[in-house]
Amino acid sequence: MGAGAVAGGAAAEGYLQFVNPNRTWYNNRRLITLHAWIVLLLITSSTNGYDGSLMNSFQSLTLWNSYFGNPHGAYPFAPYLSDGIGRRITIWIGATIMLCAVAIQSAAQNINMFIAARFLIGFGVTFAANAAPMLVTELSYPLYRAQLTALYNSLWYSGNIVASWTTFGTEFINNTWAWRIPSILQGLPSVFQFFLVLWAPESPRWLVSKGRETAALKTLAYYHADGDETDPLVLFEFNEIRAGIELDRTIAANIGWTSLYKSKGNRRRMVIIIAIAFFSQWSGNGLVSYYLNDVFKTIGITNTTIQLLITAILAIWNLCWAVGASFACERLGRRFLFLTSASGMLLFFTMQTICTARYRISGSTQAAHAVIAFIFLFYASYDLAFTPLIVMYTVEILPYSLRAKGFNIFNFVISLALIFNQYVNPIAMDHINWKYYIVYCCWLLFELVFLYIFIVETMGLSLEETAAVFDGDDVKNAIGTVATEIRHDELTDEKGSGSFTPSKEEKV
Repeated sequence: MGAGAVAGGAAAEGYLQFVNPNRTWYNNRRLITLHAWIVLLLITSSTNGYDGSLMNSFQSLTLWNSYFGNPHGAYPFAPYLSDGIGRRITIWIGATIMLCAVAIQSAAQNINMFIAARFLIGFGVTFAANAAPMLVTELSYPLYRAQLTALYNSLWYSGNIVASWTTFGTEFINNTWAWRIPSILQGLPSVFQFFLVLWAPESPRWLVSKGRETAALKTLAYYHADGDETDPLVLFEFNEIRAGIELDRTIAANIGWTSLYKSKGNRRRMVIIIAIAFFSQWSGNGLVSYYLNDVFKTIGITNTTIQLLITAILAIWNLCWAVGASFACERLGRRFLFLTSASGMLLFFTMQTICTARYRISGSTQAAHAVIAFIFLFYASYDLAFTPLIVMYTVEILPYSLRAKGFNIFNFVISLALIFNQYVNPIAMDHINWKYYIVYCCWLLFELVFLYIFIVETMGLSLEETAAVFDGDDVKNAIGTVATEIRHDELTDEKGSGSFTPSKEEKV
């Protein structure tokens, strides 16, 4: 259970009734500043994307393979999330670990040193990647929250682009700098975060949960209302956050890890979160993202330069579709994007399977070219939902008390799915070749049916309202009086009698 949606009367409009139409992201200095801080958080995903695509690019480099003796397999890492010390500090710790790991990887002299660096990189990325999207969604101006949080995972491809094109360029260096330069550049986003992130605002929800309500109110007011602590939108956000967290504290079912499955609403949340985490890696994209060179060999493309060029172009294509879908999520809705994405993936992966089979049977050049075309179309479909929405949807359907734990489970499940992709997929490809694609065709059909049954529309709701969609009318009503009270206070007292008065002991 968790924070509730606005219900009944004036509350039915939620936060939208309090939004100042003249305060937009491009004409308000403090919103521009807030979005600059959010960009600093969003580049965490770029770091993750860079890391995810770097190994795929390295496997196409002859020099890298010869230097490390043609290594096989991958380097999984276990996710870890620290919630008690704050979002900013967790990101800073992740950036620090990343910088140390990048230094080791760039200077690697043998495969064991390289593997150790890869483990540390994964560890550091996991710290930052758990905290950053939660801070983005908890800091954002409510009108732009969904788009910015969706943009977080979409920017994975920005790192993918830099890694792909950097490796494409350094391929022509005839020494170990061909892979050391891309390794060094991997640490660039972490440099910015190391020096700047501790100056960023902390999550108002985290501050309220730690009893620092004055600091939370000041943060909301400074960035969302030009410093006006009596602004109706700020009061609505603050009181809704405070009411939701207080409600969680009074409900025993929301204490500890067992809270993730005790209530009907939480069980449904976890089913959806675990499913979309698996779907994000088990939709056939694992065959392309992590072992694209093996797919190329299947259809006869063995030239290293061509492989790297296609990978780099695909990264740009993916970024364009994912960013477009991020900005469309509040217009088209989560459910529409998920169902359209799954339908497109099923269609285009099936066509990719048929064309791959034709190439293997007849050696048709046209069939090989068609495979590449359908890979691009498949990814356009994937990027409608499974790039922008999976992180955003996960963090928004979880109430604050469960957000850290639930998002940790999400990342852990992705790690399990990646282990499967990185160890099982290559073996299956070696033994049954293109026929292995048929397994994914069947799985994609299952995904479509699952999403049709389980995905709940959350478009147009605040973070607390969204989390309460799963908890029934009792929780909605418990929080739903917030907007009505603020509207009443606004009508009877222009200064807002519902404003918060902090205790003298509290330190900002």
